[in-house]
Amino acid sequence: MKLIIKWLCSAAALLAVAYLYSGVTVTSFPAALLAAAVLAALNTVVRPVLILLTLPVTVVTLGLFLFVINALMFWAAAGLLSGLHVTGFVAALIGSLIFSLLQLAIEFLLERLLPK
Repeated sequence: MKLIIKWLCSAAALLAVAYLYSGVTVTSFPAALLAAAVLAALNTVVRPVLILLTLPVTVVTLGLFLFVINALMFWAAAGLLSGLHVTGFVAALIGSLIFSLLQLAIEFLLERLLPK
């Protein structure tokens, strides 16, 4: 049940990103649901591989390169889906930062409202 609530909240967060920032467009709530699922899959499968491959760069930049990896995941999800559109890399970077902040708030609220 918690997974479904988190998925719905992630889709709502994507809609909020599109509302707050004009560089990201989401066509509908079903498109946001699909985009949230694709983002979760990319972050589960591809992101750890990219982090491992770019570890030296991440260490040299003191972890700031992880923002670039997050933006690439956001941009890749937009490239795979027709309901999510990102205008460019900078838009993906800003959109992924907003989405990450919203996800952090969602995680905090879910832990408070739905304890284990």
